[in-house]
Amino acid sequence: MAADYDYIIVGAGSAGCVLAHRLSADPAVRVLLLEAGGRDNSFLIHMPAGIARLIAPKVNWLYQTEPQAALHGRRLFWPRGKTLGGSSSINAMVYIRGQPRDYDHWRDLGNPGWGYRDVLPYFRRAENNESIHTEWHGRGGPLNVCERRYTNPLSHQFVAAAVASGLAENADFNGREQAGAGLYQVTQLAGRRCSAADAYLHPIAHRRNLTVMTGAMALHIRLRGRKAVGIEYIRGGARLVALAQREVLLAAGAINSPQLLLLSGIGPADELRAQGLAVQHDLPGVGRNLQDHLDVHVIHACTQPITLDRLASGVGAVRTALRYALRHDGPGTSNVAEAGAFLCCDEQAATPDVQLHFIPAYVVDHGRRRMPGHGMTLHVCYLRPASRGTIRLASSDPLQPPRIDPAYLSVPQDLGPLVAGIRRAREIYAQAPLRAVVGAEVFPGAEQRSGAQIEQFIRAAAETEYHPVGTCRMGADDAAVVDAQLRVRGVDGLRVVDASIMPTLVSGNTNAPTIMIAEKAADLILGTAPAVSLSAKPSL
Repeated sequence: MAADYDYIIVGAGSAGCVLAHRLSADPAVRVLLLEAGGRDNSFLIHMPAGIARLIAPKVNWLYQTEPQAALHGRRLFWPRGKTLGGSSSINAMVYIRGQPRDYDHWRDLGNPGWGYRDVLPYFRRAENNESIHTEWHGRGGPLNVCERRYTNPLSHQFVAAAVASGLAENADFNGREQAGAGLYQVTQLAGRRCSAADAYLHPIAHRRNLTVMTGAMALHIRLRGRKAVGIEYIRGGARLVALAQREVLLAAGAINSPQLLLLSGIGPADELRAQGLAVQHDLPGVGRNLQDHLDVHVIHACTQPITLDRLASGVGAVRTALRYALRHDGPGTSNVAEAGAFLCCDEQAATPDVQLHFIPAYVVDHGRRRMPGHGMTLHVCYLRPASRGTIRLASSDPLQPPRIDPAYLSVPQDLGPLVAGIRRAREIYAQAPLRAVVGAEVFPGAEQRSGAQIEQFIRAAAETEYHPVGTCRMGADDAAVVDAQLRVRGVDGLRVVDASIMPTLVSGNTNAPTIMIAEKAADLILGTAPAVSLSAKPSL
């Protein structure tokens, strides 16, 4: 017999945990939260510096892209969280919202209620900022935002070098101005990772009207005509059904939400028929509009043994873990990507179009490749790519991963800001505050100077910045998948609530915006009045 609920949420990631928290606040409402992964009980999840070791199938989907024509035919590794908290349980904990113009652009694309003044109250409602108490930030929210208990001295030197290169120092990338260099605030609490599960889910585990099922892989959306009425899923080898009296809410992320729609017969009709699937609703935009931030690194050796490399293995790693376990301080609380900057690399850019992440260690191949000695890594990311890719089914088997094709650099103009970003990174490394500790340039290599040489390096070395969005795009046109209420167009009782609804990428990391989306979605679902600023609206 099928179990009965009011709401079924698919995916216990950043958005799903928020929805579970908000919707189950009414004890009369029955909520089911389905998560394909397991519990988030790994020590390495909760110790911030453990991120380098979270590349394991127990907590990570370990996706691979299709071969990328513009990147020498390489298949890129795409890690995504597969545990309670989703990718917020394996990410670098950087708290960034993006720029006001990002959200005003969403609004101008035909999405009323999604301008910056509309979404700022939801960022504030989500947040408990320990140290920045301005009109831009919130206090008392579930998501704790703070400074690290430990910051490597090289991160401070990076900020000083960036300022010496001409950037302004910025203590709050989420305030009045994003441009400049500074230390990132992080989603941590008392030295521990503060994932969406820690912030929103675990504190309400006692609620009797909330059922959380881990190891539950959604297979299909059950439809009755053009209405979503439940979810078929597999758990412990058994095929089960849960029914939703009110709504089914997909919060499985930019890869798995479109995949589940397609498996359910909702998507481009020709693609569905090619996989032998019955077309339940021809919705051409499903799986289209895939966007991601492409990232490339500039790496130098460090002439002093002060980097995080000394703590990555052997006795150093044991000491770090032991200190963390006993005191929740020291290098174990580092989020690794401790500092960064936002700057303009395109002369036509009115606001920053490149983001830098500074890591006081060697980071090559997502940390899977160990390099001898000590190093520093500066990641360069172009924030507003024009390239668009797809998520398509590789098989009608729900247990098979989809075909992920981000089509990186398919629009040639996306390459120029990365080239310019590498040159700016080199300028920063050359400044006096870093000069005493900067050794040889390892990547791209000092001999790679011309524009053509740098372009070839980008094609050979660029990787994902872990920010896929857009595959269930919000909009009012025929190619949109959801409307401004996040309802799937043409299907009743079904919404998508995650990063896949973003029409365009935000200018920065995507975790905080995804949490904001779910906070706003909860009001849309419940029909409550929109959140308003806690004080007078800040001037924009």
